[in-house]
Amino acid sequence: MKKKILIVDDSSYMRSLIKDSLTEAGYEIVGEAHNGEMGIDLALELKPDLITLDNILPDMIGTDVLKVIKDEEIDVKVLIISAVGQKSVIIEGMELGASEYIVKPFTPDEIVEVVNRILQ
Repeated sequence: MKKKILIVDDSSYMRSLIKDSLTEAGYEIVGEAHNGEMGIDLALELKPDLITLDNILPDMIGTDVLKVIKDEEIDVKVLIISAVGQKSVIIEGMELGASEYIVKPFTPDEIVEVVNRILQ
């Protein structure tokens, strides 16, 4: 069965890059959200196996989205993707339950490799 992925990123360019890379690798993209609130709603509704989560969203930061996912007890793996590579942000994300953290820019191969590792 194909693993289901939800993409949460305010950049349509990033969403399509992630979508194309992961679709080619055999994953099913079940939804896309351009902000945190929409991402949370879709996570509750679609029950994806993995969420790719941009850390800087128009309405909230990714770590806030992670807190809600944890509070709602949504059983999902999360890959944080951000242009911010600060250690403190990475540590906070991991402590809140993120599986991995990728810093932009990244290659399509890199994201596929990380997603494969998380969903094995």
